[in-house]
Amino acid sequence: MSARLDDLPLRDDLRGRTPYGAPQASLPVALNVNENTHPVPQEVADDILDGIARALRDVNRYPDREFTPLREAFAEYLGHGLSREQIWAANGSNEVLQHVLQAFAGPGRTAFGFSPTYSMYPLLTRGTGAAWVEGVRGASFTLDADSAAAQVADAQPDVVFLCSPNNPTGTPMPLDVIEAVYDATPGVVIVDEAYHEFAPHEQQSALTLLPGRERLVVSRTMSKAFAFAGARVGYLAADPALIDALRLVRLPYHLSALTQAAAVAALAHAPTMLGMVDEIVEQRDRISATLEALGYAPYESWANFVLFGDVDDPADTWRRLYDRGVLIRDVGIPHHLRVSAGTESETTAFLDALASIDSGS
Repeated sequence: MSARLDDLPLRDDLRGRTPYGAPQASLPVALNVNENTHPVPQEVADDILDGIARALRDVNRYPDREFTPLREAFAEYLGHGLSREQIWAANGSNEVLQHVLQAFAGPGRTAFGFSPTYSMYPLLTRGTGAAWVEGVRGASFTLDADSAAAQVADAQPDVVFLCSPNNPTGTPMPLDVIEAVYDATPGVVIVDEAYHEFAPHEQQSALTLLPGRERLVVSRTMSKAFAFAGARVGYLAADPALIDALRLVRLPYHLSALTQAAAVAALAHAPTMLGMVDEIVEQRDRISATLEALGYAPYESWANFVLFGDVDDPADTWRRLYDRGVLIRDVGIPHHLRVSAGTESETTAFLDALASIDSGS
């Protein structure tokens, strides 16, 4: 007989926990995990394959432990006068965030976030042995500087997560909130900008706040705007001293030579890759307008997805969409569902399926 999880000498703080998991199903239209559903353009894919082929020649050797060319490429992409000494990268932004928690959280320490937010924050926090503390948001899931700073000052966490724009709500994060939270705590403040490229072009990044703030971290990912979810590449910008702290906890040679080569090649085509963003934003706004016309309550979104309320029975609606070949996400907020913005045809399929449910056909 196979052993059960409860039979193992698992850490007490992990007992009863459930792992992260979004439903995976081979449906024609999958709009549940905020992927960029546009394929990588062929000319970019060709250069990525060439880069991987060159890296394979030396795959018998360990990769560049400092992934120097990749950090230089990220610094150039981000701009704002950043240097490679201010850049870190890992296997997806989740590992980047895990490195920060391993260095600055851990047993006896706390991490803080404003609920609802990205579900991996508490999982990563508890995985490092730290305690998770939840703050609250205002109406329509917004945050204002005074409330946010007061909550953080009261909790005195070692790490604060600010998701900008927020997942799963799409809510914008004003820079004054970030400044106020930073001033309210002696801990590390992480601004997770996984979806920043989908925000209005004039919207300033938290990268503008980095000078003089040695405890501020701005994390990004290539999974969304760069359509690179399967490659697992996340990165952050911070003070060089904070980058040194992350070296203390990373595994040796944690970024493979193939991953580094693929990411450098993709970044060389940043304008082409980001050309998909405007198309996705157009479909996101189309979703919001149509949802409103159908009688739902979509929230303002600066991401590549839309959270919408006034859903009488989310589980039933989710199932009926599933039966019509469309997969979206029930994020656990009562009377709400979330849908990623896909290609024009995928968006049409979702909207048509939802309309057919509403009409009873």
